[in-house]
Amino acid sequence: MSRTIFLLATAALAAAACGGPSTDGSSGKTGTTVVAGSVITESIAYQAAGDTMQGYLAFCADSVKKPGVLVVHEWWGLDEYTKRRVRDLADLGYVAFAVDMYGNGRTASTPDDALALAMPNYHDPEAAKQRFDAALAVLKDHPEVDTSRVGAIGYCFGGSMVLNTVKLGTPLQAAVSFHGGLKGVPADKDLLKTPILVCHGAEDTNVPDSEVEAFRVQMDSINATYVFKEYAGATHAFTNPSATETGRKFNLPIAYNAAADTASWHDMILFFDKYL
Repeated sequence: MSRTIFLLATAALAAAACGGPSTDGSSGKTGTTVVAGSVITESIAYQAAGDTMQGYLAFCADSVKKPGVLVVHEWWGLDEYTKRRVRDLADLGYVAFAVDMYGNGRTASTPDDALALAMPNYHDPEAAKQRFDAALAVLKDHPEVDTSRVGAIGYCFGGSMVLNTVKLGTPLQAAVSFHGGLKGVPADKDLLKTPILVCHGAEDTNVPDSEVEAFRVQMDSINATYVFKEYAGATHAFTNPSATETGRKFNLPIAYNAAADTASWHDMILFFDKYL
């Protein structure tokens, strides 16, 4: 049975086996939680670029080597939505670790706060890469991670950070951007070796058609390995169930799209099945 068939066939069973109420774990690690006796989640402090970062890890404990996946948050920071995605990946059989790109677990409650936290990472892609790479080292150090099979996903801001990082040469086996910006750093054929999946909303006004076209031309010019998926009717932040309410609250052009959310997650599974 292929990994894709296995993952799709057993996702519901895994969720049932690994889901349920949380209880305190007994490993002695700070912030460790065991969920229904199967999924372990840990809040992990680590150092990056002189700052203390607060990452979030989840995996099904069975002593079997698994692919690892980094998860990079939206511009709101490492919030509960990001943590839910980490647990979703653990349900699918990955060791997943959420990157703290802002330090000290900081999150934003307004677009102005989010912009202030996000912009330094756009302005200094090399520093952002250092933060990403520090989290990657934590993930690879986990005893159940197969270090030859490591990927990353990112949402909005996080998608941009994942794309920038692999374009700057961080070696991964797969990288996925969900409704991320596509400008970023120039692609260099000597640095970009990672296969990329871009999951893009067809109605995303934050990432205009001109940006999409420029991205495609750049990828094609260096013969990059990439897949570009576009979802009809989907706007920016289409994977986040709270996006519609947040968009109304702050007058932002974002909204949840359940069909696009499901389709893009399925596309990610297929992509990871091929490369991880």
